[in-house]
Amino acid sequence: MEYIYKNTKIVIKKGDITEEDTEAIVNAANSSCMGGGGVDGAIHSKGGPAILEECKKIRQTIYPDGLPTGQAVITTGGNLKAKYVIHTVGPVCIPSFDEKKKKLLRNAYWNSLKVAKENKIQSIAFPSISTGAYRCPIEEASKIAIKTVLDFIDKENFIKEVRFVLFSDRDFKIYEKRFKEILDEI
Repeated sequence: MEYIYKNTKIVIKKGDITEEDTEAIVNAANSSCMGGGGVDGAIHSKGGPAILEECKKIRQTIYPDGLPTGQAVITTGGNLKAKYVIHTVGPVCIPSFDEKKKKLLRNAYWNSLKVAKENKIQSIAFPSISTGAYRCPIEEASKIAIKTVLDFIDKENFIKEVRFVLFSDRDFKIYEKRFKEILDEI
């Protein structure tokens, strides 16, 4: 599914985020930024050791206690098609998805886009942050993701393309449905 919002192309698709050819892809990282499971593990594995080396430098200098939830940092894309990886940490939603966690999820998307703008990146691909191992309900999380991206475009009007790359048919269908609902509200 593709849609033009203001001057930005929004794409919702099923796929493997490590294969995206946008300038940057977003890593749904854990606070250590040292790799892990799911999207994080796949990005580190396919991107190679250059990503981990830059993450280690970030941990030694800027975030010695780990990347705080809702914040974002940038590294090389290593061996990926994308030139950069923007790492962000979403909230853990066990046992609940309260207002504080919703705000942290919004910040993860917003700050990733902010880092993209600061680095003059005009195309970016997002996974569904915090809806895997961190168990945020995708029905609500997808609305936050899409609304945050549209709000950023309203304010900044800089990014030329945003992709939501979903790993499963179920997640793709939820994002597609949610996006149509949000467009109907605009």
